[in-house]
Amino acid sequence: VQLQAPGGGLVQAGGSLRLSCAASARTFSDYNMGWFRQAPGKEREFVAVITWSGDSTYYRDSVKGRFAISRDNAKNTVYLQMNSLKPEDTAVYYCTARSAYYAVSRSPSSYDYWGQGTLVTVSS
Repeated sequence: VQLQAPGGGLVQAGGSLRLSCAASARTFSDYNMGWFRQAPGKEREFVAVITWSGDSTYYRDSVKGRFAISRDNAKNTVYLQMNSLKPEDTAVYYCTARSAYYAVSRSPSSYDYWGQGTLVTVSS
């Protein structure tokens, strides 16, 4: 599975940005999809995950109510809508995929496929 996540960019605090990630998987719905991020000098951390059907979503506490993960299985694409952005959201954001045979996970080591990462910078 190849994941392509263009986008990202510079936005002011309080602004919004939507990331998208296109997957090459023959059957996109065979995968739970997630977003992780890594800020300079910090470990990669979980942001959000969505199950293969889109029925369930999970978020890290600091983004609940501000970020929304969604997917369009017909377009092989997962999205991350980010609202009310804060400077501490600045990071490289990674799209990930894990077989839906397994339960969703918040651990980066559980994911088999990764996009190249896209930089999101939130200015104060």
